[in-house]
Amino acid sequence: MTATLLHRPGLARIRTARAPLQLLCLGFVALVVLTALLAPWLAPEDPNAVDLGNALAGPSAEHLLGVDASGRDTFSRLVTGARTSLLGPLGVVAFSTLAGVAIGVTAAWRGGWLDSVLSRSTELVFAFPGMLLAILIVSVYGEGLLAPVIALAIAYLPYVSRLTRSLVLAERARPYVEAYQVQGHSGPQICLRHVIPGIAPVVLAQSTINFGYALIDLAGLSFLGLGVPALTPDWGRMVFDGQSAVQHGYPLSAILPCAAIVLTVVAFNVVGERWADQVARRDR
Repeated sequence: MTATLLHRPGLARIRTARAPLQLLCLGFVALVVLTALLAPWLAPEDPNAVDLGNALAGPSAEHLLGVDASGRDTFSRLVTGARTSLLGPLGVVAFSTLAGVAIGVTAAWRGGWLDSVLSRSTELVFAFPGMLLAILIVSVYGEGLLAPVIALAIAYLPYVSRLTRSLVLAERARPYVEAYQVQGHSGPQICLRHVIPGIAPVVLAQSTINFGYALIDLAGLSFLGLGVPALTPDWGRMVFDGQSAVQHGYPLSAILPCAAIVLTVVAFNVVGERWADQVARRDR
């Protein structure tokens, strides 16, 4: 029945129609990542260079996207801000994925009281909103990128650990695991060499989606003044700094970073969902 449905012409047309959007999003993600890597060479000016005499000037040959209320080049700040805006979510996803996979695999493989303790502990984290935890930690340790990254990584960890636990439980019930156990392979060997590589595509697909959510959460913290320091180029901070320009009828310095945040989040979500769909079709 499943195979028949997957080959229906209507579903094939839907997948074909979605392909250009997925390729476009993948290309946009590659463009943003490349921009972040090459930011020092792509930015034509110092992103923190202030020129109050030229404040709120529109686009020109010298300033392609105009300048903000402090006279700083918007294009340079947008390009340089890509590095900070992607580095934070990368830290969130890396930490939450590594820790979540370790907790999930341990809970599912060992079972018993350890599974109960780890599962209940991660459920407690669900009861505490990630943004609230980040605000609490930043208020204690001050502004910067490290504190919000740690707080959001803790908040995202339960999602990865629960997903990993369910996947490992399904893998553990498969015949190949019992076959390796009969051959004398230890539990850690089976997990590291076979189980974790088997579930990696699903976990990485979810982590790609989490990247987009982490990006918008960190941008929100920067907008509230609880993220990166004031002089650090960052898309969320640029939106905050552009508020005064919007009030004076010059919205470009705020609209552009907003657009960058929205498009990047959407692109990562589409790529992650596409990856998850491919894994699901492969497993069927």
